[in-house]
Amino acid sequence: MYDVTRRQLMHLGIGAAGAAMLPGLSVPARAEDQTLALYNGQHRPPVEALVAAFTAATGIAVVTRNGNSAQLASQLIEEGANSPADVFWSEESPSLAAVDGKGLLAPLDPETLKQIPEKYTARDGTWVGAGARCRVVVYNKSMIEASALPKSVLDFAGEAWADKVAFAPNSGAFQQQVVAVALLKGRDAALAWLKGLRQYGRVYNSDSAAVEAVEGGDIPVALSNNYYWYALEQELGPDNMNSALHFIGNGDPGTLITVSGAGVLKTSKKAEAAQRFVSFMVSAEGQAAIVGAIAEYPLRPGVVSPFPLKPFDQLDPAPVTPADLGDAADALALLREADLA
Repeated sequence: MYDVTRRQLMHLGIGAAGAAMLPGLSVPARAEDQTLALYNGQHRPPVEALVAAFTAATGIAVVTRNGNSAQLASQLIEEGANSPADVFWSEESPSLAAVDGKGLLAPLDPETLKQIPEKYTARDGTWVGAGARCRVVVYNKSMIEASALPKSVLDFAGEAWADKVAFAPNSGAFQQQVVAVALLKGRDAALAWLKGLRQYGRVYNSDSAAVEAVEGGDIPVALSNNYYWYALEQELGPDNMNSALHFIGNGDPGTLITVSGAGVLKTSKKAEAAQRFVSFMVSAEGQAAIVGAIAEYPLRPGVVSPFPLKPFDQLDPAPVTPADLGDAADALALLREADLA
């Protein structure tokens, strides 16, 4: 049984581990005081689960500075060589790519990289995927039939879907989806899609808010990540759900695989322990801890999620890798051109 809730997913801040970074507090010395500083943009439940498992296995304590991935990436770039961070765990690969683009990430141990399929790691070996999620369509079962949903996410930007589609343009995952559309269909098609969504869709401030709106019957459809729906299902109960998931598949950008991942800072003064932390993330034990706390797909072969996820090998996702997405900078330019940012 999984135990993460929607409110846990939405709650970012300084947690129990992170409290050790506040003035006047300290962390007990362990493993010769090899206490790691983790800058974390991922949702808290999987991070807390992994940190607890890592500390139990190694005796190395971890203090966590939680925040938005893009904001933490900007902070790391601003701090540069003076950053106290040892590890950056990002909810989204573009934030890792942005930090890597400034030359701030160290190469990971080759043995660590080998544990995860190559397409879910950085091309230069500086970061590795820790979990995967899928872009999906969430629909209200009493408002629309699954058979009436279009065969491409691009079709939602037409007049036939006027005021029927919720989306969150400030979502990092949505922005990665914009890049995927541009890569597969061309930049003009991506811009036309965004302009169509602005005209006919309905903007929400987050994926989870969009999913709640569908569940509550306020709108028939939402574009979201899969795990927000599972978190809501856990809160309400499977038998009480008014909504369901639809996977477009067919290599369409509506079914895009994105990853959370981590890298070690070049300036870390505890590089060996930091490398050990990332190695633990992709170990069988580490992957089990992560996916036991959030409805992400494990990336290490052989690890099974306790959530009733659609099998990873049946998703038929868009042929776009996290490395292909880069830092997703063009998404913001496209959103501005479409008057969505």
